[in-house]
Amino acid sequence: MPVRTATATWEGALQSGKGTMAAGSGTFSFPFSVGTRFGEEAGTNPEELIAAAYAGCFSMALSAQLGRAGYEPERIQTTARVRIQQVEGRFVIDRIELETEAKVPGIDEAKFREIAEQTKLGCPVGNALSNVPEISLTARLVG
Repeated sequence: MPVRTATATWEGALQSGKGTMAAGSGTFSFPFSVGTRFGEEAGTNPEELIAAAYAGCFSMALSAQLGRAGYEPERIQTTARVRIQQVEGRFVIDRIELETEAKVPGIDEAKFREIAEQTKLGCPVGNALSNVPEISLTARLVG
């Protein structure tokens, strides 16, 4: 299996410095700073990238789990919200909220939610984040 890489470079002191995160594949390179991470400045941050990774991983894993159960999804859209908080003098990711919406012919709401819950920590990114104290999931069918 492939090994994926990314690089982060930080220049300067924490409050006045700036950094860049880049994918090893060359598909993206983003600036980041204290303001983009802990404030409201435009730009990305590590937590947003974790949210994107988890949303993508969860959507793919849910498609696979639905397929194993005999359902073929037409569309799955997942949003992940990652919260970083200061706890006991250090910053921690203490909550992740997943919200997924799917169009899946032939499945009822209860079965869909059951499969979605089973998938929550089943994808590799979710598994890697299993030490986050709270990961909630809202799953709903559309169409």
